[in-house]
Amino acid sequence: MVSTSTWIRYLANKAEYAYHLCWKNYTAGNITEREAGDAIFKHFFQGKLTFVHFNKGGEEMAPTVGAQGGTLLVRKIPMPNPMKVFVGDVVVLRDPVKHDNFLVRRLAAIEGYEMASTDEKDEPFVLEEDQCWVVADNENIKPKDANDSRTFGPVCMADIIGRVIYCLKSAVDHGPVNNSNFSIQKDTPVLEVELDVDEMAKNHKA
Repeated sequence: MVSTSTWIRYLANKAEYAYHLCWKNYTAGNITEREAGDAIFKHFFQGKLTFVHFNKGGEEMAPTVGAQGGTLLVRKIPMPNPMKVFVGDVVVLRDPVKHDNFLVRRLAAIEGYEMASTDEKDEPFVLEEDQCWVVADNENIKPKDANDSRTFGPVCMADIIGRVIYCLKSAVDHGPVNNSNFSIQKDTPVLEVELDVDEMAKNHKA
């Protein structure tokens, strides 16, 4: 049973999401000022803050996501006006090389961070505005096999479509994803209200 305080926090998250999403559409010229109020109302009362994404697997994100694939509960992020993502979050982003695909990687650095390589031949550089650096979780694979920013470089924050908050590897192996402390606090009421493990298990492809 979800407590009243959790519901209040959840509804506050929905209101924040609806506002940011409508502001993004308004500034992009997709809706008028008159339509914005109706859009906020619509987004607040319809739909969820999460969606289910199946990650086909691979060693890159082990053990966070199973090598055989995982069904992920992803919190929607209306970038670039986000309920923000933070360093340490596991995110779903558009593959910068194969644009029809999506990657699951951990956010390691954001704009303003200085990036330095262990290779002395590589010059340090600072991530520019709206850039971020994402890495695979598996430290046992070689950087060239990780398919992350060490091979394709910085990515645009706008390519992030959500934060992974729960992973189902199998019907008996599932749980919350270890994100930044701030994100865990923000996502706890969302998990309590919207998580449906049975439904995720039905849609699991492994």
